[in-house]
Parts: sequence; C-alpha cells; structure tokens
Amino acid sequence: MKLPAKVTIKEVGPRDGLQNEPNFIETKDKVDWINLLNQTGLSYIEVSSFVHPKWIPQLADSEQVLKSIRRKPGVTYAALVPNIRGLERALNCQVDEISVFMSASEGHNQKNINKTIDETFPVLKEVVDEAKKANLKVRGYVPTVIACPYDGPVEPEQVLKVVDRLAEMGVYEISLGDTIGVGVPTQVERLLETLLKHFPPRLFAMHFHDTRGTALANVLKSLEMGITAFDSSLGGLGGCPYAKGASGNVSTEDLNYLLTGMNIDTGLNPQALIEAAFFIEEKLGKKLPSKQMVIARNERSANIDNARTV
Repeated sequence: MKLPAKVTIKEVGPRDGLQNEPNFIETKDKVDWINLLNQTGLSYIEVSSFVHPKWIPQLADSEQVLKSIRRKPGVTYAALVPNIRGLERALNCQVDEISVFMSASEGHNQKNINKTIDETFPVLKEVVDEAKKANLKVRGYVPTVIACPYDGPVEPEQVLKVVDRLAEMGVYEISLGDTIGVGVPTQVERLLETLLKHFPPRLFAMHFHDTRGTALANVLKSLEMGITAFDSSLGGLGGCPYAKGASGNVSTEDLNYLLTGMNIDTGLNPQALIEAAFFIEEKLGKKLPSKQMVIARNERSANIDNARTV
C-alpha cells in the first residue's frame, strides 16, 4: 500500500459542524472553542459562514466570532461565502481565506441556494474574482459528489463538469463532498479515476460524512489514490440543513487516529483534540458520536470511579 508521509486535516467543525445544531451556541463559547482548537496543531480552521442569518441562524454571529478569536501564526482562519455581499462582510473581518460552493447535482443546488448550476456560476465567478483582487485564496466546495438526496446517484462526469468550471475560476483546492454519507470505496475510486485523468491529486480534498459508517474506509481509498487533504469535524459534528438524514462529518480525532496509526504525519495533538471536543460537547449538551470520544468518556468515568474507591 502506497501512502503519503504527511496529510493536512482541515477542521470544519465551527462551520459545518455547528450549522445544523438547533440550539444556539453562545458567541463566547464559539470563540473559546476555536481558541482551544488553536492548541491542537491544526493549520486550518473554517470558522463560520457568511450566509444570510435567516438561512443558518446558528452562524448569525460570524462577524463577531472572527473578530474575537485569538489568531495563531501559521493557522488559516477561513469562512464560507455564498455571494458578493457575504464577501464584503468577510473582508471586514480579516478572514484569511474563503470558500465558495457549487453542488454537483441540480436538486441539491436548488434547495441550497435556489439557483440552477448554470445560474450559480456567474455569482461564484464574481466572488472569486473580487476575493483574488483582495489577495485572498479561494477554495471550492462541491457537495453531493456521490449521490444527492433529491436526484439520486451522481455520475463522475457530472462532478467533472463542475470541477472544470471551478478550476477555470482559479480556486486553489476543491473539496469533494459525500454530503449524505452514502459512498463506499469503489464509488470513491470511480470518481477519483475520472477526475485524476484531468487534474493532479493536489487540487482535491475529500469531505466525507459518516452517515453509514464508511467515511474512514473512503479516506483510505482516497489516500491510496494520492489525496493528502481531508476535511473533518471535531467529535463527528455536522450535517446539512438541505440534505435530510445527513449525519456528521468524519470526526477529526478518529481521522487523526487512523492516519497516525499508519505513520502518516498530521501534526495534531490527540489529547488536545479530545479536550476541545469535551468543551463543545458540554456546550451542546449532548454526547458527540466519535469513537475516540466514546473511549475518552469511558476512561474519564473509570478514573472517577477509581478515585471514589480510594
């Protein structure tokens, strides 16, 4: 098995992880959480999104969060930007990098931003052009690369069409999302075989949701095919407001365990990840689903029980 020596893990929990949570997390708690994430070794944190607050109420405080966090040298603080108005707001907060998004399927794109794919491209191009004028790097998200909750299976050739247009705009990286978490390694292989005939592996990051427990298997297949960047969410938080049934992202700490166990360098501190996960778990008032958190919870419980018997 040919594996890379180093992989970049991109933390999307503060944006993608929280966006589907029904109970509002206080701004101070979001800021404190991101400041804890600063101590984990992460080099990339997606802090929030500049969508209209009525669509994602959880992220209505994006400007205040970005202005309040402690910025650590060497860490990129990114935000999702849907349109030129969102970009203007992001620029006022000294965001380091923005992401734009375009679904691979018409149904999800319509539900997400109420536009067809063809209608969305001019909007994105305006955002990308203006961001580059402001010397910002731009990343692209392509959700529903395996299947769509509205349209069903998505062919790799359809994904390629969207990737082509984003690459033409000059985004530096494209995150390929299995939004509803239905993908298996053979589907990931088929998708990447199509895309890698036209683009180098360094253009892509993978963004797997773990709805059916196949996210880490899909990570392994992606690694074998040369991908070295992965999105993840601490604790396995996540979901999509426009994809019913989509569960959380692959968890950062589970992904880190897999990679480091195969002697792949991530630069992350596993204990610091767990501490940050416990913090947001308490604020959410619910148990996070990652395997490493189950283990850590059991260990804490055992330590408490042992202390009581001493």
